[in-house]
Amino acid sequence: MRLRNKPWARDFMAEHPDVLLAEPKKMNNGWRDLFGNDHQIHVEVGTGMGQFIIGMAIANPDINYIGIEHFDNVIVSALEKAIEADKPSNLRLFRANGVELAEIFSKGEIDRVYLNFSDPWPKTRHAKRRLTHETFLKLYESVLIPAGEIHFKTDNRGLFEYSLVSMSDYGMKLRYVSLDLHAEMPEDNIMTEYEEKFSAKGQPIYRLESQFSN
Repeated sequence: MRLRNKPWARDFMAEHPDVLLAEPKKMNNGWRDLFGNDHQIHVEVGTGMGQFIIGMAIANPDINYIGIEHFDNVIVSALEKAIEADKPSNLRLFRANGVELAEIFSKGEIDRVYLNFSDPWPKTRHAKRRLTHETFLKLYESVLIPAGEIHFKTDNRGLFEYSLVSMSDYGMKLRYVSLDLHAEMPEDNIMTEYEEKFSAKGQPIYRLESQFSN
């Protein structure tokens, strides 16, 4: 993704602390208090411009959603969309790197992780950077509830095949696998910006749901 510089992004984000948190690490073990309820918490790692996580928050008001994005120039677009959607009360955003999850959440604070159209890092020497590599699976497991879930979507067949093997080798249970999601098009499918773009070109969308062992 080529990022257009937005020099106003930091100031704009600081004006909306009710949606975009400046210091998420301070919320470790306090996320349910922040939301003010005991609902499930679902986290999207790499939320991009926010279409998916905001759509999910609107469609499922009894679930709390958190979108994490590493780049200011991207997450500010998600913030703009959240404002346009009247700031759903069950939605929070923040800027962070996925490797920081264990500093931001405590064990059992998260019920589900979403990985949508992650960077495939196609070169073998970069495999450890893939968000479905064993290192990241251990990280997700460290903050999820027992038997927590990962829901994963991509247009990249190589990454999908790698993820199936990685999760199986880790001992995860594959609960759902689709090699062409849009041929089935579940009614509850919320598309990301990339998903709309790739599916419009006729590219198949791959999806899986996996679960950690108790």
